[in-house]
Amino acid sequence: MEDKITYKSAGVDTEKGREFVQRIKRNVESTHGPRVLGGLGGFAGAFDAGFLKKFDQPVLLSGTDGVGTKIELARILQKFDTIGIDLVAMCVNDILVCGGEPLFFLDYIACGKLDPEKMDRIVSGIVQGCKLSNAALIGGETAEHPGTMKEDEFDLAGFVVGAVEKDRMIDGSSIVPGDRILGLESSGPHSNGFSLIRKLLLKEGKYLPSDSAEVDFLREYALKPTRIYVQSILKLLQKVPVKGMIHITGGGYQENVPRVLPKNAAARFFKDRIPSGYFFEKLKKDHRLEETEMFATFNMGIGYMLVVSPDNVDLAKEFLESTGESVHLIGEIVSGNKEEVLFV
Repeated sequence: MEDKITYKSAGVDTEKGREFVQRIKRNVESTHGPRVLGGLGGFAGAFDAGFLKKFDQPVLLSGTDGVGTKIELARILQKFDTIGIDLVAMCVNDILVCGGEPLFFLDYIACGKLDPEKMDRIVSGIVQGCKLSNAALIGGETAEHPGTMKEDEFDLAGFVVGAVEKDRMIDGSSIVPGDRILGLESSGPHSNGFSLIRKLLLKEGKYLPSDSAEVDFLREYALKPTRIYVQSILKLLQKVPVKGMIHITGGGYQENVPRVLPKNAAARFFKDRIPSGYFFEKLKKDHRLEETEMFATFNMGIGYMLVVSPDNVDLAKEFLESTGESVHLIGEIVSGNKEEVLFV
């Protein structure tokens, strides 16, 4: 007699899924405050928006992102505890550019086969990222995709909602030539450029190098989690006028900087003031990468930028350093075509 075909035999174990939800429940709920209504496991996450009454004209901000092919490196190295921080960072740093305070976060995890221990480590990273950005993790979805993904494969996506007062929303419209650009140091490549990193540092783009020192380099430097700038920047915005902000993600300087500039204003950077750091210097030296290509791909040691007037440079720098940030005066605004990023 043939075995009965079930959902489990087709590759989806719903019982294991329920066990996983119970396993992560206490960890996830540690991000909840009184604004979160209900618990984990319902059809929808609920967030009490009554606090928006404190705003005169509240604007809701939303952002969604993933971690890209950094996930593949994490899978190969079997290091899953920081990739969730990356996921949160990519989303919350984006809405922070507008001055937005993150309110709540949701995640989506797709996997070939549910491994509760591995998924628990991933979710623990997401929880940590939410705590670093003061966002509540109010829901998510973990989906098994047997037959379309290999058993050990997974992918992540995140979604954040935040808020800002309408007249305090930062859009770059007040930026003028003469303004200065401050750069906050990154922890490394963050979550961008990993298709190139894997091609350069992995054998055939998918296997660990045989040299253990190179494996250690990947583990120690390439997988450092993306920095979350929320707390220091939101504190700064209460003290110092900021004209524009930039999250340096995929596409590096050339793609991200023009997004905040008004017409007829261009950014000019001083390369000798940008602290590219060991990871990027080693990459450039070992693989003879062109500097222009690197600035168009990576953050080159600067994960987040602010544009301020000359009068506020010292105040902003001093305040951010008091919060623990490493800050550098890396550029200025000049007249020109905003799409042309200049380096001197």
